[in-house]
Amino acid sequence: MSSINKGLEKIEVTLKWDPSPIGEPVRDLDLIAATYTRDDPHGEPDYLVHFDSRSPDGTITLNRDSRTGQGFGPDEAMTLELERLADTYARVVVGVAIQQGGGRMTFGDVANSLVEITEGYTKLAEDDFSGVPRSTAATVAEFVRSDSGAWELRGGVTGFDTEPESFVREMGRGIS
Repeated sequence: MSSINKGLEKIEVTLKWDPSPIGEPVRDLDLIAATYTRDDPHGEPDYLVHFDSRSPDGTITLNRDSRTGQGFGPDEAMTLELERLADTYARVVVGVAIQQGGGRMTFGDVANSLVEITEGYTKLAEDDFSGVPRSTAATVAEFVRSDSGAWELRGGVTGFDTEPESFVREMGRGIS
């Protein structure tokens, strides 16, 4: 029997921030999505979507990737078509990592950062990272498939003090 509640279907995660002041290192924040299977929901991600890429099946796409925070509207945007993900997937975790090429930078160093999670015109969550000012990366959303097959949003922002490469290995372990 199928559930009456379809759950979340097509989600957009957007990220924006102010560019660096003149003379300071570039501020580059990146959206990252990690998928986890039912067989290993808290282990290694089955695949990652980041840096101007998309999932192998086209269900998760990074539509916009900024390296500077310049421009109008969101600097980064990612679409997650949860309703199209194969039944083998139980979790999708979305995070934000700050590139550290210009020296150590935390969310407290990035002016006017904001992540928004929407489904259509419905805002599901938003955060300005003020709760994790000393972190260099953060998870911003955990989507979990229920026993009925419906996708739900859980959790909030969790900060990490790690390099982007390490973050992708850690981001799914500490949630749920």
